[in-house]
Amino acid sequence: MPGENLTRIEAEERAALVTVHDYDVVLDVTTGPDVFRSTTTVRFSAAEGASTFIDAITATVHSVTLNGAALDPAEVSDGVRIQLPGLAAENELVVVADGRYMHTGEGLHRFVDPVDGEAYLYTQFEVPDSRRMFAVFEQPDLKAAFRFTVTAPAHWQVVSNQPTPEPTDAHEGAKTWAFGPTPRISSYITALIAGPYDVVRDELTSSDGRVIPLGVYSRKSLSQYLDADYIFEKTKQGFAYFESKFDVPYPFDKYDQLFVPEYNAGAMENAGAVTFTEVYVFRSKVTDAIRERRVVTILHELAHMWFGDLVTMKWWNDLWLNESFAEWASTIATAEATEWTNAWTTFNSMEKSWAYRQDQLPSTHPVVATINDLEDVQVNFDGITYAKGGSVLKQLAAWVGVDAFFAGVSAYFKTHAWGNTTLADLLAELETASGRDLSEWGALWLETAGVNTLRPEIATDGSGTISSFTVLQSAPADHPTIRPHRLAIGFYNLRDGRLVREHRVELDVDGERTEVAELVGRARPDLVLLNDDDLAYAKIRLDESSHRVALENLSAIEDPLARALVLSSVWDATRDAETSASDYLELVLGNIASETESTTLRIVLANAQLTASSYVAPTKRAEARRRLADGLWELARAAEAGSDAQFQFVKNFAAIAEAGSHVDDLAALYAGELSLDGLAVDTDLGWELLIALAAAGRAGDADIDARLAEDNTATGQESAAHARAAIPTNEAKERAWASLIDVDTATNSVVRSTAAGFLRADDTSLLAPFVSRYFDMIERIWNERSYAIAEKLVDLLYPAPLANAELVSASRAWLDANPGIPALRRLVIENLAGIERALTVQQRDAG
Repeated sequence: MPGENLTRIEAEERAALVTVHDYDVVLDVTTGPDVFRSTTTVRFSAAEGASTFIDAITATVHSVTLNGAALDPAEVSDGVRIQLPGLAAENELVVVADGRYMHTGEGLHRFVDPVDGEAYLYTQFEVPDSRRMFAVFEQPDLKAAFRFTVTAPAHWQVVSNQPTPEPTDAHEGAKTWAFGPTPRISSYITALIAGPYDVVRDELTSSDGRVIPLGVYSRKSLSQYLDADYIFEKTKQGFAYFESKFDVPYPFDKYDQLFVPEYNAGAMENAGAVTFTEVYVFRSKVTDAIRERRVVTILHELAHMWFGDLVTMKWWNDLWLNESFAEWASTIATAEATEWTNAWTTFNSMEKSWAYRQDQLPSTHPVVATINDLEDVQVNFDGITYAKGGSVLKQLAAWVGVDAFFAGVSAYFKTHAWGNTTLADLLAELETASGRDLSEWGALWLETAGVNTLRPEIATDGSGTISSFTVLQSAPADHPTIRPHRLAIGFYNLRDGRLVREHRVELDVDGERTEVAELVGRARPDLVLLNDDDLAYAKIRLDESSHRVALENLSAIEDPLARALVLSSVWDATRDAETSASDYLELVLGNIASETESTTLRIVLANAQLTASSYVAPTKRAEARRRLADGLWELARAAEAGSDAQFQFVKNFAAIAEAGSHVDDLAALYAGELSLDGLAVDTDLGWELLIALAAAGRAGDADIDARLAEDNTATGQESAAHARAAIPTNEAKERAWASLIDVDTATNSVVRSTAAGFLRADDTSLLAPFVSRYFDMIERIWNERSYAIAEKLVDLLYPAPLANAELVSASRAWLDANPGIPALRRLVIENLAGIERALTVQQRDAG
């Protein structure tokens, strides 16, 4: 990784010197399993006589020719950059090199399917990895037209940003595809996906009358599970919604969606050729939460075709704007254009909880972050960039009005099409559309960090009539900004066993105290809910009376978003050590059976797992984990047959079963000797049960080998690695550690799976010997591995399940001794903050 960085200053200096016209990139991927041939011809203007560099991470540079003159690769190339001295006013550069296939999900990734031995390729370039496939000025503001020509095996599909042409014959067994030039786009959204993918095709008519070809691709061994018709349906709904709201036709010539293996993220907005994790090809039953998440992701990437691809940030400090807009736009589109009408409830449970968690870490930063170099960008794909930014845009849309927000966005696209922008360009269009001055709003919300807390202060007279109602706002001492909030207040009363909303007011809250005169004179309701409908970004506290009513009647709250807001409020109070962790567990086990929203269920159950394992007092930990495991099993047995809730209860039971009293039931369920009505133990659930048995010491290598023989697929291999690493012995933990640290052979997906199994330990003393070894290895790993692998190893192997003072001391000692490498330090600081919070919550739980 060292030497691959690019600073903002370097990028600004290069942009001042260079204007790029176009690239011709000729690739040959028939040269073997390790490297491919890449020939790049780039034409660009420059300040005459100046010198600069082009980015190219290569295995070998064969030749460099600048304006007809050969340059010595040994002198101008270091394997990361190629120096370009003595530039003319107009230049043509030709670089012939070998690139290396990656197995880390970066650059040009190569995967061999264990089912049929077929090879599959795909690219992942954001942030700085198009330079792994061709020589390029790797920064978003040096846009250009790109023309790709690819020689590949004749039986492959070859896909890029432009429509796939008819191929011509190359050498025996190979053909060549010569794609047309792209519009002027940034290099990080160019793409190549190639291999014997199966494809399903469709088309739609854009708002400007063009016919847009559609394609959905998957590996041959997965294609039987691909529900392409449903994906096309959601895509068409998204097209219609966005073209109507943006008032700008889809900007590219076709739209392909490709599900690819060993993927690091959820998806990537390559122009006209979006890649997705193939986790979204459902070979087994998945939760409704995952099904909804796939729809949101499809619409997230589609929104990027306008916001990010048509109009692109000038530098990575506005990465948040790309991702936040896509978060907001995909959620409102999901809620208004698809059957997933409760998408804003999902947003509250998932995105906002992520944002609040991230915003309370020592590493929190303003939404508009300072991005000095590429390493800063890599670690800023976080809960601020995505979830807080999306929440703030939701607040902005409420502040200016949704119609004015869409009108401003439309004007922004029309004004800046195919260009690069900054935040100021968007705010200017929103100010024009809404008539509001957003300078103060922008400064308070986008240029400062931290999350505010809002709580009601209510006084009543003897008859229960409200005599004063005040919204109190506070801020943490280290981020003391008090902000304006557009929010609603809901009044809920118990009626026939249900808590229903009977009154709502919407208002602007500003300052530390906001009097709400319009509520004075009304009867005090059973429940007062600040931030009803979840317009604002703030932690919410319930007054004492409302808190009691909510906890006693949580399942009686009819509105799923209101329920999610109450659950979020109680969870925030638990994490802030205002209420006890043991009480949170009892609240979950006593109320979760009636929850109807899949994502709320998913997040609350994950919170319960964390609470039982890390937040209850250490003396209560074993009993809390047993209580949760046993409670989940009983919930699964009592749930409606075949329901999403039953499925989630079983999955969560499997995740903690070794701590409980029902391991025999787990074994019988896996063996088919016990069944639950409506529950099929399919391939992936079977793996989850086997992993649980391994973690309980009831299954070993022979059992794992036997199951892998029945499911020798990519997912099967990842699950087998997970199971082996979960075996609760010193030998198994040593073996897992060695497979990740002592050698560099594990793919990105196997790293994730192995690390998950390694940290699974009901007896956390198994992890104690690895604390010192963890801190001994992380700087070496950071320096030797690619970013995608190093980041996973540092983050996922941190022995957080220990959650004790010794881990805190070891973390602080390493930080004190290692002041360099900010991105690496940030990962350690964030993990340490999680442990320090856990210790505070444990202390509160101990009483």
